[in-house]
Amino acid sequence: MTNHFIDFINTDVFLMIGSNSAENHPQSMRWIMKARDKGAKLIVVDPRLTKSAGLADLFVRLRPGTDIAFINGMINHIIQNNLYFKEYVLHYTNASFLINPEYKFEDGVFSGLTEKDGKKVYDTKTWQYQTEGDPAKDGLREEAILKDPTLQDPNCVFQILKRHVSRYDLKTVSAITGTPEENLRQAYDLFASTGKPDRAGNVIYAMGITQHTHGSQNCRALAVLQLLLGNIGIAGGGVNAQRGESNVQGSTDMAMLHHLLPGYNPMIYASRHSKLQDYLDKDVPKTGYWSNRGKFLISMLKAWYGDKATPENDFCFDWLPKHDGKNRSHMGIFEQMDQGKIKGLFAWGQNPAVGGPSAEQSRKAMEKLEWLVAVDLFETETAAFWHRPGADPTKIKTEVFLLPAAMSYEKEGTVTNSGRWLQFRYKAVDPPGEAKSDLWIADRLFKAVKKAYQSGGKFPEPMLNMVWNYDRPGEDEPNIEQVAVEINGYDVKTKQVLPGFAKLQDDGSTACGCWIHSGYWALDKEAGTVAAKRKLLKDKSGLGLYPQFSFAWPANRRIVYNRCSADPAGNPWNAKKALVKWDALAGKWVTADVPDFKAADPPKDPDGQPTPVPPEKTVPFLMQEEGRGRLFAVKGVVDGPLPEHYEPIESPVLNLLSKQQNMPLATRFKGDFSKLAETASEQYPYVATTHRVIEHYQSGAVTRNCPTLAEISAHMFANISPTLAQKIGVKTGDDVVIETARGQITCKVAVSGVCLPLKVNGKEVEIVGMPWCFGYQGIARGASANSLTPCVGDPNTSIPEYKAFLCNIKKAGKQ
Repeated sequence: MTNHFIDFINTDVFLMIGSNSAENHPQSMRWIMKARDKGAKLIVVDPRLTKSAGLADLFVRLRPGTDIAFINGMINHIIQNNLYFKEYVLHYTNASFLINPEYKFEDGVFSGLTEKDGKKVYDTKTWQYQTEGDPAKDGLREEAILKDPTLQDPNCVFQILKRHVSRYDLKTVSAITGTPEENLRQAYDLFASTGKPDRAGNVIYAMGITQHTHGSQNCRALAVLQLLLGNIGIAGGGVNAQRGESNVQGSTDMAMLHHLLPGYNPMIYASRHSKLQDYLDKDVPKTGYWSNRGKFLISMLKAWYGDKATPENDFCFDWLPKHDGKNRSHMGIFEQMDQGKIKGLFAWGQNPAVGGPSAEQSRKAMEKLEWLVAVDLFETETAAFWHRPGADPTKIKTEVFLLPAAMSYEKEGTVTNSGRWLQFRYKAVDPPGEAKSDLWIADRLFKAVKKAYQSGGKFPEPMLNMVWNYDRPGEDEPNIEQVAVEINGYDVKTKQVLPGFAKLQDDGSTACGCWIHSGYWALDKEAGTVAAKRKLLKDKSGLGLYPQFSFAWPANRRIVYNRCSADPAGNPWNAKKALVKWDALAGKWVTADVPDFKAADPPKDPDGQPTPVPPEKTVPFLMQEEGRGRLFAVKGVVDGPLPEHYEPIESPVLNLLSKQQNMPLATRFKGDFSKLAETASEQYPYVATTHRVIEHYQSGAVTRNCPTLAEISAHMFANISPTLAQKIGVKTGDDVVIETARGQITCKVAVSGVCLPLKVNGKEVEIVGMPWCFGYQGIARGASANSLTPCVGDPNTSIPEYKAFLCNIKKAGKQ
């Protein structure tokens, strides 16, 4: 999230797309409703009539998997009707930057598409800026990039974007999405009304946007939309992801994704990085704040290896595990498991037997493991995969260990919520029986592995020399505050906790486990505690910033890119909601929030002392190498510099915009994980999508073991329309069989207006909605929707395409 939940009170218009905050993010919805009480409008875009849609001022129903068509249509509407925020676009985005004249886009494909090792990839040379000098030497230094401030050059980003989205007229978008043209026009005009200095538009999204083979580009499209309207970096604006649970943000911060190190630094790859200098040369930008990446990496190495990490040995860079370049995402792991290449699995607080795509194929793949360790509160479907319905335990040789874990209320530690706020949670009660905290379990596992290495091993040095100083004399539980100090960062010589990441160095004098969290464990003298424990509710801004409540990474900044809230001269676009302001008389910035900018090349007076930096010399997007928001992505994504509509891998129709039916770089898998329906399949004529319900949490491992919730929501079900119900001869409460190319399930059916058919290019398309929270364990049991979902993913992230696939549905017992 660029903003945070409380900031939603400053919003004039919300665009909630691919999200159902009323059911899945109630704290978010609380602040949305407070804004509505003040006059804000809510647009909800969703295939289903959700509880959020029921509270909306405008509900837009669209076909699953067509979000880019909807968003690009809005972008086209904005450009064609001059509704974009011109001064913001010119000064704060790369709209004026000139692109290589050899760049092309033809029939759904960007220039540079080629094949490598049997897979389609893009060579991005033609996507780059025109520059003076040597790009390899200068990087993306803004001064070296050629521009056209009139925005008229056919090779400037603005004109390229304008041409690209011109195909997304109302008629075309309506034919693709199934949304009536008038409904589209209403949504476009309402949200476009925020493209003014005194208005704020807020995009709320969740997994309905991300879980597609073009999920990254869905997010990119929303970012482009918000940049055009000037809604990034302002109070009440932003692109704000609603995370699937309270600490998803924290887990990704701490490198739960296979291609990242803590703090979103790129992973180290065996093929690219034979020594530390390789990483510094290839993965540390020459401009922008990421040019400090070397400090972050080396400080992390010092945190992990302590005194053993020295300049002479590259700070133990050789001790780090190197990524082998294979797909180590969830789907990649299970494919390799199925091939017998993975011998053991830790399922730690995760339930892939319910939560992963092609779930039945995944359960079968687990039969090939030698061992499985499940760390959880209950015996989940994953822990019980060997005695699931239909399995023969006598033929499964996997040794399964179940380690009982503590619930969040039964342990202490920090949680980082969707708004990037870190807050320390104290333990309320002791865990039952032999259940232990995650820290306790990790501590004992590490010590056991280290002890084994003391007797020898292939490469013992990293394990034997890792800093592991979390013991608390006389206590069984490790010292979580010492872990917090390491994550925050400290001075190696004095052991003093660092106040923030600006103090990190690349000479080995600082240690820090996760640079973006640096400062969260620093002492706030006024509050009398560390930043993550602050509870003072002071808000002098009146904007809901509350800077002394918890800690917002980075640097306790509540609204990122906040330089964009003021014009180039430093005058706030909206004086009533000022985040930063240039005081010309004093020659300094007056800020309500922690500034997210710095001066470019500070001038000095004749005595060599720094002088006040004119506001126009500040960089609005500090994290970008060129210092501007990217309407056109010259790097950062592998599948195209602009969002483009592609059909889901399984689709009921042909792509109306081009011959390129699907995302050309979509991640696909082999063996049992390759089963897919053909386009416009007669065998599977309906579009299916998965969703959550308010009664059950995630895979239901906890809530389906809660008697009250199990009684309230006891059955797996599918939502269908009255017309589809009449066609297949069912009524609410009947049993139905739902089938895809992966398998079939039996469940109850709910007939209502939640899902209705849509006219897609003249063809009526029915939608089937299913919650994914059921399984064969717990009190409330039912079929798993993910037994039906395909194993295909986004090329940037490998996130699965859960939200749009083909199925058939019929009354149970009917042939």
